[in-house]
Amino acid sequence: MNQQSANTIRMAAPLAAALFMALAGCAGGPAPDDRLNATLWMQQAVEYKAATDGVYALASIRLTEALADPAWTAVPDVQGGDFGDLPPAIILDADETVLDNSAYQAGLIKTGGVYSSESWNAYANNGSAGAVPGAVAFTQAAAASGVTVFYVTNRDAVTEQGTANNLAALGFPMSDTVDTLMTRNEQPDWTSRKGTRRAAVAKDYRVLLLLGDNFGDFTDDYSGSSGERRAVYEAHSAHWGRDWLMLPNPAYGSWEAAAFGGDYALSEKEKRRRKIDGLTGWTPDE
Repeated sequence: MNQQSANTIRMAAPLAAALFMALAGCAGGPAPDDRLNATLWMQQAVEYKAATDGVYALASIRLTEALADPAWTAVPDVQGGDFGDLPPAIILDADETVLDNSAYQAGLIKTGGVYSSESWNAYANNGSAGAVPGAVAFTQAAAASGVTVFYVTNRDAVTEQGTANNLAALGFPMSDTVDTLMTRNEQPDWTSRKGTRRAAVAKDYRVLLLLGDNFGDFTDDYSGSSGERRAVYEAHSAHWGRDWLMLPNPAYGSWEAAAFGGDYALSEKEKRRRKIDGLTGWTPDE
């Protein structure tokens, strides 16, 4: 073998190894899944626990401030009359705010499955979700301070009993006299937009805090392009970190739909292409 042939073989070896690994992945390795890193982070990263514990620590501070200020409300647009005399309440979303559903996402990843309302409702009715770190202690302390804890969730009404059982089993405060678990479609005007449910609470309670993981947990103007959503976010800048507190959720939400125009009929490949097109990237100068 001459030197030129030897050099050719040495140069080709890394390419051949890469090709072999790619073919091996196609043949027997796990398929790519956009949900993997987000789900792994939520299940295993101490950074996730630190983030949610931190939000709930801030919520405790804000709750103390709110209880001492009769003019404080998290929903000034619907809080009418002499609301300072109303009993205090807080409103929390359920999924990824108090209930950790990463096991559902992980199951889809492991089986190559896709979300469906049927599988989701079965999971929700099973009542096996865990608690988001920090959520149980905060809600229990709020209830002990005389604050009514409401859960306004877009889980469908058909999952209400399973969800209630799940919350109670984890130690979340549940009322025996008031319907504090407000599910989607439980009432005719309780749609996926939560404004009517927030208003229903505000009729009888002074709403001190809103906590959620999705823009729609705070405002019904959550849809639209990324630019439109940013404008709404900035219009409510006085609320963030004060009486509106956001939990981290990198797995799903209205932010993802904004990247592909909310068109869920698109193929997964086209959704991914549009997400990539929406990125602002850096490349080195040539």
